Amino acid sequence: MGAVDGCRTTGDDGSGPAERVLLPPGPGRSAARGWGLAAYVKRLPASGKDLLRGEWLRIAVQPWRTLRRRGAPGVALGVLAVLSVIVVHELLRTHAGALAIRLTGEVRGDLPLPLVLLRTPVSLVLADPGLPVWAGLPRLFLAVALAELLIGRGRTLLIACGTSLAGTLGARAMIALGHGPLGLPPGTAHVLDTGPSAAVAGLFAYLAVVRRAPVFGVLTSGVIVVQSVLRPNLAGREHLLAVGLAVVAGALVSVRSRRTGGEPTGPVPADGRRRRAPRGRGGVTGFPGRAGVLSGPPASFRPDPCEDRRAKDHPDDVDLPGRIHRGP
Repeated sequence: MGAVDGCRTTGDDGSGPAERVLLPPGPGRSAARGWGLAAYVKRLPASGKDLLRGEWLRIAVQPWRTLRRRGAPGVALGVLAVLSVIVVHELLRTHAGALAIRLTGEVRGDLPLPLVLLRTPVSLVLADPGLPVWAGLPRLFLAVALAELLIGRGRTLLIACGTSLAGTLGARAMIALGHGPLGLPPGTAHVLDTGPSAAVAGLFAYLAVVRRAPVFGVLTSGVIVVQSVLRPNLAGREHLLAVGLAVVAGALVSVRSRRTGGEPTGPVPADGRRRRAPRGRGGVTGFPGRAGVLSGPPASFRPDPCEDRRAKDHPDDVDLPGRIHRGP
């Protein structure tokens, strides 16, 4: 009978495997694989592991390193957003505060458009009274702080305000259409249209596109889209518009960055740090720089007039600006 070798048996003549035999775990052998997250990741193919690893580096590791370098001021915008929502919520519990917030931040579809534009900044931190305020604060802080660390404060404010305003204007257009597949009932114009939920949905969608994180996008924006489809009310339509605008904006920025070389698109290094190749005045030239990357010409470089005349006589020999292939 064949001998047992690990988890398989060999034939009688020891020539090769006959059949697999499952041995119970013992000393030196690991227990059976579980169904937890770590076991699931181990069973993924190499491409899936690379995808998850790349997203983890781009979405978690790089922001964490930026936070360690900048400290608490690196997420000041996220802290300010959360504190603003809390302060506005507490002001609504007083008579004078509720009157002031209603005059400066209440947005509805039946209000004039210029007034809506003036009240949009305050309406971003005016949570919907019908929803629990404290439950949405962690997601608000995560979206704003993560965007602040990855794309900067200016772009974070631009995307948050732009997507929220796009949802508000789109909802007004749907109310004008009335009943129909793309419209909303006229009574929706009297519904209070405030809160940072559209801005949060837009920020998550924009980050998922520009950071090339599809899994992150499905877990954040995908859930919002599913909820909006299942509940096609005013807030759901605004969330869909915000996510759509953010995806388009992120795609345009990604295409532009790839063409100009501003945002690297290659695989993330093992340490999670991106490195950009230096560029000369006229673009990438044929002079080797540090670590073998192409860079501009050194300061001591002086063009040879003979090579210039040779380039004019034989233009096919020129490959890159400032570099000429010499014949044999």
